[in-house]
Amino acid sequence: MSIPVANANIARHLPLMAARQPDTAALKIPNGRTKDNHIVYLTLTFAELDAEVDAWCARLVSRGVRRGDRTLVMVRQGLPLIASVFALFKLGAIPVVIDPGMGRKTFLACVAKSKPRVLIGIPMARLVSRFFRTEFSSVAVRVPASSSLTARLTKARAKKRVAEFPVVLSAGTDLAAILFTSGSTGSPKGVCYEHGMFEAQVRIIRATYDIVPGEIDLPLLPIFALFNPALGMTTVVPEIDPREPAEVDPVKIVQAILQEKITSSFGSPTLWKKIGDHCIANEITLPDLRRVLCAGAPVPAALWESSRTFLTNGQLHSPYGASEALPITSVSSDEIASLDTRGRGACVGLPASEVDIRVIAPSEGRIATLADTQEFRRGTIGEIIVRGPNVTKTYDDLPPVTNAAKISYRDHFGDSGLWHRTGDCGYLDAEGRLWFCGRKVERVETAAGVTLFTEPCEQIFRAHARAARCALVGIGERGKQIPALVVETKLKNSADGGALARELHALGREHEHTAAIKTFFFRPHFPVDVRHNAKIHRLTLAKWALTADRYEIGAKE
Repeated sequence: MSIPVANANIARHLPLMAARQPDTAALKIPNGRTKDNHIVYLTLTFAELDAEVDAWCARLVSRGVRRGDRTLVMVRQGLPLIASVFALFKLGAIPVVIDPGMGRKTFLACVAKSKPRVLIGIPMARLVSRFFRTEFSSVAVRVPASSSLTARLTKARAKKRVAEFPVVLSAGTDLAAILFTSGSTGSPKGVCYEHGMFEAQVRIIRATYDIVPGEIDLPLLPIFALFNPALGMTTVVPEIDPREPAEVDPVKIVQAILQEKITSSFGSPTLWKKIGDHCIANEITLPDLRRVLCAGAPVPAALWESSRTFLTNGQLHSPYGASEALPITSVSSDEIASLDTRGRGACVGLPASEVDIRVIAPSEGRIATLADTQEFRRGTIGEIIVRGPNVTKTYDDLPPVTNAAKISYRDHFGDSGLWHRTGDCGYLDAEGRLWFCGRKVERVETAAGVTLFTEPCEQIFRAHARAARCALVGIGERGKQIPALVVETKLKNSADGGALARELHALGREHEHTAAIKTFFFRPHFPVDVRHNAKIHRLTLAKWALTADRYEIGAKE
């Protein structure tokens, strides 16, 4: 654990980096192509980005933004997102970040819950705020943001800099931001981040992945670009629509990686499978890429394997965590290559530095203290809980939800704090590595008293060429559920479905924990989260399966 700093405000890292490497590129924004198809970038140095943040501070102060103001951020990825959020941090205001891809109704509900006083938004966002007056009733200040205008004016502003704004003194426990969860297995919740938690995240990420200033990052999830100024990394904005990440063109991503000599990238398994498949098909390698951080869902075995072909001087890493705690663990392709993972769940690695993990008996109710539960021995699947300086303490204005997700503790030295219940199930192996087995709410409990977990079961069936994406679901009431498998594939006809069901059943019979799965469903597309395009909405599939056509395999088949 590090010694607390005098000022824990996360914004202080940018001026420090600007002083350390003023002429190093901090941000590169795509701005068209040359005749020979070379990507043209608008480039800002760390000194220029620091100046742009001060320009944002001046603009926000002139509009009446104050310390402690909750500020809904609805801007484009890249410069507007980074500059506006760091300006808010610097002023002591509190950015509120909500994924607009979660759907209009849910998004508006999150706005109403968070009660922002300020809105920083593109023209469409400001128009929406006027139209949905009830949900935006708390907004008193609207600050315009335009990505194209801001990008083109930045260099001019840097040459004629506004007055520098001091970084507001913030304690480690001061509220820094409210980031909403994706709501993939429930209603989205506002997670309260303190400045000390962001500080711990930067420290742990730097140590876990050996990141050094001067590296070049291509973040395929825009919000992860916010870590880069503190890490001293150049951010190259990808040519990707964050509202439809699955539609990414791998040709453009690979071109950016090669042209800009990208050393690091973050993205979901869905995106990196698409990029990796393109590299394999065209015999492309990415020699400058040191690390790919792949998260949002378990990394499939095929991607672990293929990554070793196109990452010739680097590795694929999978950090495990959640909006409430990140990172918790991490595992690399070299580690995965040394393990037999089939049917065991997804190995997500050893705990990150400063992070402690335990596995306890699953419970649907509140667990007030550790004395109210049972810690499982290694090798036994249970509910995963975690504590550490990067683990959040509360949800915004949701005391019952906070109480349900946190467990109080006091150790032998008199220190006290909270464990966070991740909502995931898994186990610790003999070496202390964590294995993810699925979301607790998505486990299947049969009438025979058997509990099935999604990841260990789905791993078995993913070995089939047509079941690369599949989902274990429970049909009926918990405790009396019929286990079933839904596969994302297009059927030629009914006979094709019957034949495929028999092939999958034969795969399942080879393993004790999947032998009882005899009910199969097929559909061309799965409902997934927008943020990563990787998390399958299994509960939605379970409801759909109640009335969908199914293929039943007889006990004697």
